[in-house]
Amino acid sequence: MNAREKLEITCSKAWLPLVEDPLGEWRLRWADGFTGRANSALAVGDAGRPLDQALRAVCDFAHDRGIAPMVQVVRDSRNEHAIAAAGWVPATGHGAGHEVVVLTKRHFHVKVPPPGGHFHVKVPDEAPPGWWGLALRPGEDSPAARQVLTAGKVGYGVAVIDGSTAGVVRGSLVDGWLHVGRLAVAPAFRRRGLASALMSAVQTWGAEHGADHAVLQVAEGNSGALALYAGLGYAPHHRYRYWVPAPGSCEDSTS
Repeated sequence: MNAREKLEITCSKAWLPLVEDPLGEWRLRWADGFTGRANSALAVGDAGRPLDQALRAVCDFAHDRGIAPMVQVVRDSRNEHAIAAAGWVPATGHGAGHEVVVLTKRHFHVKVPPPGGHFHVKVPDEAPPGWWGLALRPGEDSPAARQVLTAGKVGYGVAVIDGSTAGVVRGSLVDGWLHVGRLAVAPAFRRRGLASALMSAVQTWGAEHGADHAVLQVAEGNSGALALYAGLGYAPHHRYRYWVPAPGSCEDSTS
């Protein structure tokens, strides 16, 4: 397994589904539809069986749990080429974007003071009041979503202005890495430096808990977020894509 695939395994540990079944080195995942990462097969490494059988298992696992079959695979990898050759197609209808850039930053142990502004940022070990309202997008709040976002060692970054939750971020510690996600700033409080302050705070929290490098995942089409993270010293490591079966090619084998 190469460095790109190993990092995908690390990221998957920061975003745990409710059900995860091994398929060789692949991972079949379900979280009641909350996010592609937690409801797809992570196709890295060796599935331990011929590809057609592995994809059949992906289909059956998804059908048994009421989600659409989908695989997450490192872009331009041997697995991706094989999945494409098997007739699967890019999941261009995936709402959050079917191609994702994985960014990393090394050695962030030096604390950077937040930009000027009348706000307070902290990273408690439990989600404070108001955190969920920004971290979860409309229609996402569910027991499954809350279970995914609270699994593992997590820090819940929050910025407060005049008693209101103005911004949030999630940090998760896995294998010496800080995995960053769910960065959001309320529309009324944007362009005040809160995103940078939240990133500084969650990196400091990560460093205090033993992490010295960070990773995050951003949809390729999210140019604003990519520009923000580039300005904070994050650089592309690799990309992954979601693939789905061609129509009619992944019927339930038990039907």
